[in-house]
Parts: sequence; C-alpha cells; structure tokens
Amino acid sequence: MADTALLDVDGTLVDTNYQHALAWFRAFRRHDLTVPIWRIHRAIGMGGDQLVASVAGDEFERSHGDDAREAWVEEFDRLLSEVRPFDGARDLIAELGRRGWKVVLASSGKGKHVDAFLDLLGARELCEAWTSSDDAEATKPAPDLFQVALQRVEGSSGVVLGDSTWDVEAAAKAGLPAVAVRTGGYSVEELRDAGAEVVHDSLRGLVDALDSTPFAAPTPS
Repeated sequence: MADTALLDVDGTLVDTNYQHALAWFRAFRRHDLTVPIWRIHRAIGMGGDQLVASVAGDEFERSHGDDAREAWVEEFDRLLSEVRPFDGARDLIAELGRRGWKVVLASSGKGKHVDAFLDLLGARELCEAWTSSDDAEATKPAPDLFQVALQRVEGSSGVVLGDSTWDVEAAAKAGLPAVAVRTGGYSVEELRDAGAEVVHDSLRGLVDALDSTPFAAPTPS
C-alpha cells in the first residue's frame, strides 16, 4: 500500500555531492588529516554521524568527530551559494503530487541547509513534509529517517528515491523499494547491487519514464 514518495535531497534533487566532499576534506584538514577526496565522495550520502568514522577511523571520531562535523557545516556554508537544483527536480515533485503521492523530502542534511534547498527548489508548497538530521538518532544507511518521514505524513508505506548506495541500503532496511538516479556518481551496477529496482541517469529521464517505475501511481489504501 505505497502512498508516500520519500525523496532524498542532497545529490538527488540538488547538486551538492562534490561541495560536500570538498567541505569534509577541508574540515579534516583543520585537524591535520588528509583524506583523499575520492574516498570522501564514496561516503557522501551517509549522515555526518557515520561518515567521520567511516572515512577517518574510530579513533579520529572519538577525538575530533564533533569538531569535524562543526567544521564541515562552516565549510559547506561557504559553498552553499554554488548549489543548483538538478534539471527536472521541481517537475518531479510536482508530478508525483499530481499523481496522488504524499511527497516528503527525506533529508539527513542540517535543518538550515534543507530550508535553503526548499527555497531553491520552490518546493515548500509541493511537499507535505520534510526531515533533517535533527529528526533521527542515526542517519543513512540506517533506516530511521525514512521511517520518521513516513510517520510524519501518516503514510502506510512508500517508495524511496536516492542517488547513493546508502539511500538504497537504508530503504531496504526500512522494507521500502528504491528508485535511484546516477546524479551521485554511482554506477548502475552499484545501485542495482545495493537493491535499487530502477536506475535512471537523470531526474529528467525519470520524469519522462515514471510510468515504468514504482512511482507510476500510489496504491490505494
């Protein structure tokens, strides 16, 4: 009984993954740690609560995790004006609503960044709800944010849209099907291996092919 469209934001609706990778690189450099940017990029899509230990190790997390996360916010804030929505992002949100889906932006970003992206997308009036990192104890690949997003609109079940393997894995843990776009830099094979039912190269391509995806129409309750 899927009635809710759960849309990741960073890297899916707005083009932020490389800004995030650079912001994390600079945050780690504040502590004299150089993590190759390609390695950071492979972890983008995780929440900051999990990314630090994943790329910098448990010892760094214990010693500097909170400071690194604060530094990442500061560094990303400097890049925020460069962020742009992906072609088709607003059209997708509007079309899902037109088809009868409850649309929730299931973001693990900071609240102020989610607010900025809502304005950038002009999406406040198109969504029934949205989340941020403040809404769950554990972020992706944990399923918590998708579960919270469903509860927020009293949805019976949902379909997830994301750009990373972390989104797809979180959807699977929540028992939800996932559609993926390659805007995060992951290959078709990686996204399918993680569990994505459908993979598209772009949001515009997804909008044009919605009828052949789990987003074709919500299931009546």
